[in-house]
Amino acid sequence: MAPPRRDTRGIVDAAELFARVDFRRREPAEPLRPYLEHYWLIDWDLTQPYASHVVPHPSVNVVFQKYAGQEGFGEVSGIGLELFTQKLQGRGRVCGIKFRPGGFRPFAPDHAATEWTGRRVPLPEVCPGADLPAVLTPDDEDARVAALDAFLLDLGPRPDPQADLAMALVDRIRTDRTIRRVGDFARAEGMSVRVMQRLFAAYVGVGPKWIILRYRIHQALEHAETSREVDWAGLAADLGYADQAHLVRDFTATVGVPPTAYAAGPHTG
Repeated sequence: MAPPRRDTRGIVDAAELFARVDFRRREPAEPLRPYLEHYWLIDWDLTQPYASHVVPHPSVNVVFQKYAGQEGFGEVSGIGLELFTQKLQGRGRVCGIKFRPGGFRPFAPDHAATEWTGRRVPLPEVCPGADLPAVLTPDDEDARVAALDAFLLDLGPRPDPQADLAMALVDRIRTDRTIRRVGDFARAEGMSVRVMQRLFAAYVGVGPKWIILRYRIHQALEHAETSREVDWAGLAADLGYADQAHLVRDFTATVGVPPTAYAAGPHTG
């Protein structure tokens, strides 16, 4: 499996976030890598409140959280359909598990992935017995990673060829810009659109069309973050939009501001 990706796709104003918090990605234990993108660890100690914003990926996350003045808690965070905003203040810590799209189902085989979509479910309702202090208390980062490994290995993911197929299909959408229409993609994969949609509903939590559109927005967001000048009409064509107006509409609906305004910054509060 590839190591954790270093891109910042989905993070709104990543440079500003990284200037305010200590953000790291870590690899899980070898047996878990087929199912996970990575662990993500955040610590902060802020003198002023800060709101972070993320355009969610098509991934389920399990998140262990400790905020100033609160007891630690854990959640299963399903795929977010809208811009996710989290206010950070004082001192805090988050230890997250980002599953590959389709990769959470083997850990909760009795639940269709759509059960989590758009929801944040208390972890004990899904995975009873999680040791929150073991994950959230240690200052040693390796100890936190070991606790996350132990938590997941104890769950014992159930091998599932359909989960493997779903993960592979989403990865192709993410890496192949020529995939633009669900019908063409399904035919290329030797299945009907309905069969593909059912597979994605059961194992990913959103449909293939939604994922195609979301990855387009991630790419547009990354261009706005990293390029001094963006040819928005050319980018729209590269991403498979009919015209620039369609890109502007989708970007604005997802991020909250038009792409040109976003590129001019600032983007977060």
